[in-house]
Amino acid sequence: MARMYAATGDAIARLEETDGSWSVEVSLPGSGAQCLALDPTDPDVVYAGLRDRGVERTTDGGSTWVDCALPADGVFSLAVSVADGAVYAGTEPSALYRSSDGGGTWDELDALLQLPSRPTWSFPPRPWTSHVRWIAPSPHDADLLLVGIELGGLMRSTDRGETWQDHRPGAQRDVHSLAWHPHALGRAYEAGGGGAAWSDDGGDMWTPADAGRDRHYTWSVAVDPDDPDLWYVSASTGPFAAHGGRDPQARSGPRSRAGSLTPSLRCRTRSSPRRVDCSPAWGMGQSGRAKIEGRPGGPVSSARRSPSSMRLHMRPCRAGEQMQGD
Repeated sequence: MARMYAATGDAIARLEETDGSWSVEVSLPGSGAQCLALDPTDPDVVYAGLRDRGVERTTDGGSTWVDCALPADGVFSLAVSVADGAVYAGTEPSALYRSSDGGGTWDELDALLQLPSRPTWSFPPRPWTSHVRWIAPSPHDADLLLVGIELGGLMRSTDRGETWQDHRPGAQRDVHSLAWHPHALGRAYEAGGGGAAWSDDGGDMWTPADAGRDRHYTWSVAVDPDDPDLWYVSASTGPFAAHGGRDPQARSGPRSRAGSLTPSLRCRTRSSPRRVDCSPAWGMGQSGRAKIEGRPGGPVSSARRSPSSMRLHMRPCRAGEQMQGD
């Protein structure tokens, strides 16, 4: 049996596949569910970040939910550390919180707001504010934490968020999503509003990865768990196409560290000179803020769609096309 959870922008959906047939159960309707995070040790424990109601937690796969009493309302990002189980929540206006007891109590990591770049943070559709778009605890080091501000930069902590390094050289400032490789120590990836980047030193220094791509507004990133040099980004021509409710002009395809991605979505892998045709692993009618995550131990995929579009069209990938998460 496979299980996935989705935050639709309005609710949480649990999708389960048994014997080739899928079923969907919806919970927290009307909640403004913006994001979610799974407990890596228990597929029934899920945290939901709500647009106006903080964080809620389920321990029974979404049948019932309890308020985690986060001392803030507008939650835009969540993460559960594989390394130590800490729960992180990011909000708008930008703030970051950590819980060491499964959402029972929270500590604000307010050193993030003391960074020199803080006065420049601004989200273009709401220029008076910004938000923590993505939180990426290292799966190998409980002290190492990456946080993306939309729009402000990619910040790094080496002490679980007690102190911070300001925007890292080479990274995109308009951070949309971040990922760590599950096995390659120090390897991290970014999709941002101006392109994609990667790091091999624990997120300290970053290298752009945009050569040959005709779309530079990247949104989601996923990595091949068996090959740290093979990773995937979804990309559009710009924010108005991606979020305007019409044709997002989006593509998704692989990146390799030493290769290039052409407009026809062909890529050259680092380990082989052969070329492979790579078409999108899924198509979406609209782009927005839904997230899909797989059960721990199973395939994981990430996607985005608008709350007004409740259909997610997926198809199997051909050999060599499989999109997997970290």
